[in-house]
Amino acid sequence: MQSVAILVLGLAGMAFGWFVYSKFIATKIFQLDPDFVTPAHELNDGVDYLPTNKFVLWGHHFTSIAGAAPIVGPAIAVYWGWVPAVLWVTIGTIFFAGIHDWGAIWASARNKGKSMGALSEDVIGKRTRALFMIVIFLLLLMVNAVFGVIIAGLFVSTTTAVFPAWSAIVVALIIGQLLHRNFNLTLLTVCGVIALYASIYVGSQLPIPLPEQMFGMSANGNWIIILFVYAAIASMLPVWVLLQPRDFINGMQLFVGLFLLYGAVLISLPDISAPAFNSMVSADSPSLVPLLFVTIACGAVSGFHGIVSSGTTSKQLDKEPDSRFIGYLAAVGEGSLALITIVAVSSVALAATQVEWHQIYGQYGEAEGFESIAAVFVQGGAQLLQNGWGLPLGISTTLLATMVVLFAATTMDTGVRLQRYIIQEWGQIYKVPLLNNSILATLLAVGSCLLLAFGAGGASGSGGLTIWPLFGSTNQILAGLTLLVISVMLIKLGRPARYTLVPMVFVLITSSWAAVIKLIEWYQEGNWLLVTIDIIVLVTSVLVILEAASVISSYRRDNQVSEAP
Repeated sequence: MQSVAILVLGLAGMAFGWFVYSKFIATKIFQLDPDFVTPAHELNDGVDYLPTNKFVLWGHHFTSIAGAAPIVGPAIAVYWGWVPAVLWVTIGTIFFAGIHDWGAIWASARNKGKSMGALSEDVIGKRTRALFMIVIFLLLLMVNAVFGVIIAGLFVSTTTAVFPAWSAIVVALIIGQLLHRNFNLTLLTVCGVIALYASIYVGSQLPIPLPEQMFGMSANGNWIIILFVYAAIASMLPVWVLLQPRDFINGMQLFVGLFLLYGAVLISLPDISAPAFNSMVSADSPSLVPLLFVTIACGAVSGFHGIVSSGTTSKQLDKEPDSRFIGYLAAVGEGSLALITIVAVSSVALAATQVEWHQIYGQYGEAEGFESIAAVFVQGGAQLLQNGWGLPLGISTTLLATMVVLFAATTMDTGVRLQRYIIQEWGQIYKVPLLNNSILATLLAVGSCLLLAFGAGGASGSGGLTIWPLFGSTNQILAGLTLLVISVMLIKLGRPARYTLVPMVFVLITSSWAAVIKLIEWYQEGNWLLVTIDIIVLVTSVLVILEAASVISSYRRDNQVSEAP
C-alpha cells in the first residue's frame, strides 16, 4: 500500500506543476505568442527544420530525453533510501526539469533554432560559445557511450529483447513513409503499437543471443559496435524518415508501459521493502548530499535535455505555445517514469523483505545477481506486471527490457546527430571545411564514443559504466549553464529571472561539489582519463559563469546609466 501513496503524492505534485505552475510561467515569464513565426516555418528545409504536429514532436522529444537515465539513475539512488529519491524526482520535475527543458525550446525557437552553444554566444558572448560547446560535446560523448553499454548489457542479459528492438526500426520506417504521405495519424498509431507489441510477444519466444566470442570480442563488445553503426546511419537520415516516427511510436509504447506498471501497483498494492532512509550504507559509499542530485539527473533535471530541446526539438516547433506541451509535459512524463522505477526497485516485487533488499543492494551502484542496474528495474517491474495483471514473467521481462532498449537507442540516435551538429559547427567557426562533411563528422562522433566506451571499460566495453558518476555531474553542470543562458536572456528582456536563477544556483553548487568529490577519488585511483575530463568540465564551467556574471553586471550598469535623469 505504501507504493500507492508514493505514486499518488508524486503525481499530484506533478499535476500542480502542469496545471498551475507552468501556466504561470507561460503567461508571465515566457509570454508565449501564437503568432510568432517559428524557425520550423522560417527556415524549413525538410531535413532538420520541419513544422511538426505537436503530438508527434512530443513523442520525438520525450523519447529522445527519456533514454535509460530516468531508470538507471533512480534505480541506483534508491541505495540511500526511497524517500530522498521520491522527493528529488517530484520537486525536480516541477521546479527544475519542466522549466529547464521548456525554457531551452523557447529560447532556441526565439533565436532561429540555434543550439544552446550557439545561443550562448548571442546571449552572453563569443568566448562563451566555444566553452559551452566543449561541455556539450563531452556530455554527448558520455551519454552515447553509457547508453551503448547499457543497451548491449540488456541484449546480453535479456536476449528476448533483441527481436522486438530491431523490429521497431522497421515499423518506424514504414510509419515515417506513410506519415510523409499524410496518412491518418490515429490509424498509424494504433497499427504501430499493435505491431510493436506483437513483436514483443514473438521476441519472448525467440531469444537471439550473439556468440560469446566473435571477431576477438565478447558479445557485449560486438553489440556496442553494431549499435554505433546503426546510430551513425540513423543520425544522417532526414528526421521524418526514422527519428520522428520511431520516437512517436516509442512514446505511445511508454504510455502503454506506464499504464501497465501503474495499474499493476494499484491492483496488487505492494508494500515497500526498501528502507525509507538507508542506515546500512557501506563505509566507502559517497554521501547522500550532493551525490543524490547528480545520480538522479533525468527524471529530476538534466543538461542533456537542453541539448535536445535546442538541437532538434526547437527546429520542428510548429507554434510557440506548443513548447509548453512538448517541453514541460515531457518532463512530467519522465518524472512519472522515474517514480515507477523507484517503486519497482523498492517494493516486495523485487525483494520480499528488507533483508533480501539489502542483499541485492549490497553496495552503492551495485545490484548483486544482475548484469546491470537497468536489469534491476526490468526484474522488479516484470514481477509487478505478473503480480498485478497476471502476465507471464517471460513476456513481462521482454516488454520492459525492450522499453529500456528502445528509449536508450532513441537517445543514441539523437545524441550522435547532435554530436555531428557540433563538429560541423566547429568546422564553420574555425574555417575547417572538411568538418562540414556530414559523413566525416558522423564518423568522428561515433569514433570518439567508441573510444570512451572501450577506453573506460576495456575490450568488452562492459566497464564503460564507470563513467556514470562523471556523466551525472557533467550533465547537471550543463543544466545549470543552460538555466544561466535562459536567465540572462530573461534579464535582457526585462522579465523576472528568479524562476530560473534559483534552480540554476542549486544545480551548479551540488553538481560542482559532486564533480570535485569524484575528481579527488579518481586522482587517488590514478584514473587519469576521468580526471582529465572532469577538470576540463569544471574549468570550462567556471569560465562560462564568470562571463555571464560580467555580462549581467554590464547590462545592469548600462541600464542604470540610461535611466538616470
